[in-house]
Parts: sequence; C-alpha cells; structure tokens
Amino acid sequence: MDKSLRDQLMGVSVATLATVLYKRGLRNQVIQDVHPVAPKGRNMVGPAVTLRYIPAREDRNGIEVFRNPDHPQRVAVDTCPEGAVLVMDSRKDPRAASAGDILITRLMMRGAAGVVTDGGFRDAHDIAGLDIPAYHNRPSSPTNLTLHEAYDLDIPIGCGDAPVFPGDIIVGDADCVIVIPQGIAVEVAAEAVNMTVYEDFVVEQVKAGASIIGLYPGTRDEHAEAFATWRKEKGR
Repeated sequence: MDKSLRDQLMGVSVATLATVLYKRGLRNQVIQDVHPVAPKGRNMVGPAVTLRYIPAREDRNGIEVFRNPDHPQRVAVDTCPEGAVLVMDSRKDPRAASAGDILITRLMMRGAAGVVTDGGFRDAHDIAGLDIPAYHNRPSSPTNLTLHEAYDLDIPIGCGDAPVFPGDIIVGDADCVIVIPQGIAVEVAAEAVNMTVYEDFVVEQVKAGASIIGLYPGTRDEHAEAFATWRKEKGR
C-alpha cells in the first residue's frame, strides 16, 4: 500500500470517510455492528485480505480439521501480508468465535495492520492487550467449528453487510470500520483530509460560540474567508 495514502487515512475518521463515499453514491461501506475490542489510539489502515465462513456441517467440521495444514483459517492467518487487514465474513454470527488470541498474536507478529470479523473473538480480554487493532461484534468463547466452516480465501465477501473485495482499503477508528473501494481510494483520501481540516476549523469556531448555520456546511463567504485565513495560520 502506498505510504502517502496510508498516512492520509491514518488521520481521518470513519464518519468523514462515510460522508465522502456517500457523495459518490456509496451508502453501505461501513461494516455494521463491528467495534474495536479495545481502542489503540490510532487508526487501522490496510488492504483487505478476505476469509469467508459458511455454515458448519457436522460431517466436515470436526476438531481434527485443525490438523490440516491447508485449513483456510490457518492459512489466512499464517500468510496475511505485512500491512494488510484480515477481514472475515462470519455470517454476522458472534455465537462462535472467528479466532482467538493465539491466531491474532500470529497476525500481529507477521506485521498485519489489523483484523476484522462480523462475528466474535474468543480470548477477547487477551486480544485487547495486543498491539494490533482488532474489531468484532462481541466476545464469544465457542470455537468457530461449532457453527462456521472456514471455506474460501481472497474472494469478495460480505462483512457486516458491507461488500469487501480483496485489495479494498480498510479503515477502522475508535468507533467502527469502513471499506473504501480500491479504485477510488486515492481521491477519497484526499477529499477526506481536506474535509477533516475544515471540520477542525468548524469545531474551533463552534467552541468559540459560533452558530453552525452557514458554517457547517460552509455556505457563507465570510466563513470561507475565515477558514482560508485560519488554514494559512495553522499551516494546514
């Protein structure tokens, strides 16, 4: 992933990105009902590596499948590239864990930028203490084998109702996670950075007692002029 693009996205919120994408007609890019296991004080940014779970069938999904070196869940964790985000379609079902602390530790040691599931994580308390952003629906202790079968890698998936294609840019903040289509990531990031600068100006003005009318959104010339002056003073 281009470093300048990553750096830009590290400094913008999911809410701002959602507005930028909405302006382009994209309404369903936020992964629903997924939140950080624990805040990390930084954004999660990286290209998506995808894993899809399907409903478990008892004759296929015994505990012995973990002995298979080609098991998709194990392969996904052990091959996820440095800087990438592993995104798991767990059927929006947190009743059985998508992974636990050992697998997430392996992702961390490989240098993954983060991990997302629309299911749950087991050992969530331990995952919270790891130095890797991790997002899920809620803690869940049962192994994924009880309800889910890890089946496909590197294919388009649905995660929390958001479409995720391999290589899409994933951004997570202290609230939630959004998916930016790879082909428009550069233009979206640039607009989000500019919007963030303006929003910082607006917050400062509102805290000083200004009305939001004509300020947010900016529709009055006096606010545009004040913003230009402010931006020059701040070097932004």
